[in-house]
Amino acid sequence: MRKLNHILCFLLAVASISCWAETKKANYQVIPLPQEVVLTNGSPFIMDSRTRVLYPKGDKMLQSNAIFLSDYLKEITGTTLITGAAKNEKTDRKAILLKIDRNIANSEGYEIQVNEDNVIIAGKSANGVFYGIQTLRKSIPIDAKDANILLPAVQIKDYPRFAYRGMMLDVARHFFPVDFIKKYIDLLALHNINYFHWHLTEDQGWRVEIKKYPKLTETGSIRKETVIGRNTDKHDGQPYGGFYTQKEIKEIVTYAQKRFITIVPEIDLPGHMLAALASYPELGCTGGPYEVSPRWGIFDDVLCIGNEKSMQFLEDVLDELIDLFPSKYIHIGGDESPRTRWKECPKCQTRIKEEGLKADEHHTAEDRLQSYCMQRIEKYLKAKGRKIIGWDEILEGDVAPNATVMSWRGMEGGIKAAQLKHDVIMTPNSHVYFDYYQTTDVENEPLAIGGFLNTERVYSMEPIPEKISEEDRKFIIGVQANLWTEYIPTSQQVEYMLLPRMAALAEVQWTEANKKDYKDFTSRLPHLLELYHKEGYNYAKHIYDLEASFTPQSKEKAVQIALSTIDNAPIYYTIDGSEPDQSSTSYEKSISITQSSIFKAVAIRDTSKSSVINEEINFNKATMCPISLSAAPSEKYKFNGAGTLVDGLKGNDSYATGRWLGFISGDPEATIDLLEPQQISHLSTQAIVDMSAWIMGITGITISVSDDNTNFREVATQAFPADTDISKKEIGHYDLSFTPVKTRYIKVLLKGSRALPPRHAGEGKRPYLFIDEIAIR
Repeated sequence: MRKLNHILCFLLAVASISCWAETKKANYQVIPLPQEVVLTNGSPFIMDSRTRVLYPKGDKMLQSNAIFLSDYLKEITGTTLITGAAKNEKTDRKAILLKIDRNIANSEGYEIQVNEDNVIIAGKSANGVFYGIQTLRKSIPIDAKDANILLPAVQIKDYPRFAYRGMMLDVARHFFPVDFIKKYIDLLALHNINYFHWHLTEDQGWRVEIKKYPKLTETGSIRKETVIGRNTDKHDGQPYGGFYTQKEIKEIVTYAQKRFITIVPEIDLPGHMLAALASYPELGCTGGPYEVSPRWGIFDDVLCIGNEKSMQFLEDVLDELIDLFPSKYIHIGGDESPRTRWKECPKCQTRIKEEGLKADEHHTAEDRLQSYCMQRIEKYLKAKGRKIIGWDEILEGDVAPNATVMSWRGMEGGIKAAQLKHDVIMTPNSHVYFDYYQTTDVENEPLAIGGFLNTERVYSMEPIPEKISEEDRKFIIGVQANLWTEYIPTSQQVEYMLLPRMAALAEVQWTEANKKDYKDFTSRLPHLLELYHKEGYNYAKHIYDLEASFTPQSKEKAVQIALSTIDNAPIYYTIDGSEPDQSSTSYEKSISITQSSIFKAVAIRDTSKSSVINEEINFNKATMCPISLSAAPSEKYKFNGAGTLVDGLKGNDSYATGRWLGFISGDPEATIDLLEPQQISHLSTQAIVDMSAWIMGITGITISVSDDNTNFREVATQAFPADTDISKKEIGHYDLSFTPVKTRYIKVLLKGSRALPPRHAGEGKRPYLFIDEIAIR
């Protein structure tokens, strides 16, 4: 009878809870995806207001983790779970137990076990427990206010693929306050990122207090004004500045440490030092005058390596940096440092002679001078127990023996460094430069530096290239994304450029390659976006946009269009240029376009519409015809090759969308086979002009024709003025009309500018030529 009474009481209690509180079910399919999630047949754990979060008595780190978990869950459920020291795992029921398990292999690995009595989060270290907490946090439904949480019985075993999982923020071009830096660190923690690369100094501002050199912040932290747009001739006339005191930095370092994030400070040297030179002109080769740069770019004035005071300055700055940052890594830059001043500087030339620095077929003596600087700093930091990280330019010479290389100009630098047995962090601008546009619809985006890098492109990154040997793969220690802030003046825009691309980055860094699947990722992403929304982050919504692919079909002389959305929302389209709505044609399968059309499509949900896809498809005599090029495009900008010029699809004002071909050496000459003799009398084409990206337009076009593809005769030629406006950004249109001629083969020579104009940052250097659609009528 007594036993029956106990059962009745239990059932009444459960019924009471069920009546008064809604129950929401957790979902362990989070981002980044754990390596192993196995649902068991056991009864679920019900988390309610009586649930406690327990940790081993006396373990301060796990106590801190318990408080984090309680706070995270309160944000979602509104309920504060009591934290406290565990007594006995067998008797501590109705609790979330945090513990250390030294049997877990990976130093950051963790395991979660859920049954009806407990949730156990065990880690090899406190770090691992923290990542387990993040997984549990992200598994809870966002609409769980005042609800009980049903946690299905499960066994999760998880660990990171890479030990270094980084994210960089440039605070030198634009400065961000302490409160936002903490918010940024919280974002990293949410995504299991464990290194915050803090870019603190630049030509445009010095942002860290150095007590021995007070002018660095008195003078170097303030520029008199800032250029408007992409290095135009206009400036805003407003002084701009800001820096972090050493007290604030220590506070931020502690904040990050509690979240198991290591801050890697960067003092970029010996280039990108105008802010320092403006503060202490004697450190430069010419002695100045210098100013904190109001413009973006690369500048000839760098530290004078021949001046011993410059080297002493670097050592003094690094001494104070070491006291502020406990990180084993110190980033010393090494990128984009012109040798111009060193070639003319007597002190630098004396240093070159004294150190016996010799040129060879691959490196100048001045290249060796930069290597001397980097090696000397590496040796100095090594004596103090620290390691250097440098951008991949440090490979241009003799690499410091213990340097870790950040490969940003693609992955080739990382491959070379790994072959030299250096640790490598892959951070290629092709996949993880978050200052690039995240959509091709750039007209409706805030100004960005250029490029195109959407979430799918980030997710596609494979950090270990196939061509790297098995032996050298171990040197690829991590992955990092970078956010440069020339065109990102506010913290809201920082968030916009980061999210949700950071979610894709997290899975590249954490999840094993064979478990990655973009479609599956997009099915898990909406829940994380809901969490962004709840936390008040300003995330980009492009992931909900209509995705469209336009694929040329040469044999069919058609453009095939495929449409999709992340949530399979209904799609409607038109091909006559009219605005699509629910009365328009419903998209069911891919569409084939065989004549000139203005295609528009939209996804319509219950409460909203996507942005409208708008694509003008133009057919002419050259469309889908065989085409060859005499000079290959740049490897980085070859995209789909010569066929891009006759696919009926025009590019917009972003050169990195795949609609343009980029050439850097030689004038391209295209030969088009019309397949049969046809009468022609007009040719048009277009080139993108973006002076800030070192891209100039066409300066001449020559048209020749042939009946046999061997003997050509010229039928038209025309010159066009070279661009001289260093702020110009537009799409240039070029048209040639000529006496009608009947022919099968057409050869088109497109001439580009030979040099960037005076006053341009790259004056005298060869610009890119980006061309698109050649139309023949």
